[in-house]
Amino acid sequence: MNPATQLAEGIAALGLSITESNQARLLQYLALIQKWNRVHNLTAVREPEAMLALHVLDSLAVLPHIDGPRVADVGSGAGLPGIPVALARPEWRVMLVESNHKKAAFLQQARIELELENVEVIGERMESVGSNNGFNTVISRAFSDLADFVKLAGHLCAQGGEQGTDCGRLVAMKGVYPHEEIAQLPETFIVDKILLLTIPDLRAKRHLVVLKRAGR
Repeated sequence: MNPATQLAEGIAALGLSITESNQARLLQYLALIQKWNRVHNLTAVREPEAMLALHVLDSLAVLPHIDGPRVADVGSGAGLPGIPVALARPEWRVMLVESNHKKAAFLQQARIELELENVEVIGERMESVGSNNGFNTVISRAFSDLADFVKLAGHLCAQGGEQGTDCGRLVAMKGVYPHEEIAQLPETFIVDKILLLTIPDLRAKRHLVVLKRAGR
């Protein structure tokens, strides 16, 4: 199966609607990762078919479960899930936060080459990033520990109104169900929901852990 067909079928299986032009840009994004991987270690996955499932479709699978229009992808690495989200939701504003200079340079290049006008790249540590009015969704694939995620990125979530309306969420992309990590959560955030995701062409388990501020 060629990449374009694999991508189109995967998007359909996820129940999403993405324009053909943005599907082409998703494939261009994968090609850019492969090009930079020859010099920089952006991802350990090298096979195009596996990369499409493990990175692109895995990222797109979160779309029905997150809110915009302001999204922060912290510890973005190669731009996952932020760049696929930005391409699928061009009306949203996506901030990619990555402190590694080489990876941040790749993100800047991807933003330019893919003409991602709705993307901002911040080459800083996430705890140093100002929250402004806060984000509707703060998401990451990179954290191995939920407690650290809350500690370092919790301030980026929108505070919401007095009744908790429009309160931002922390969203962690996980493999197996993170029982021990949930037990170690600080009191400031609680579990809103945990979703089991099915990713086309990927047999590994995927869970989405959605956290909200305690008392909201």
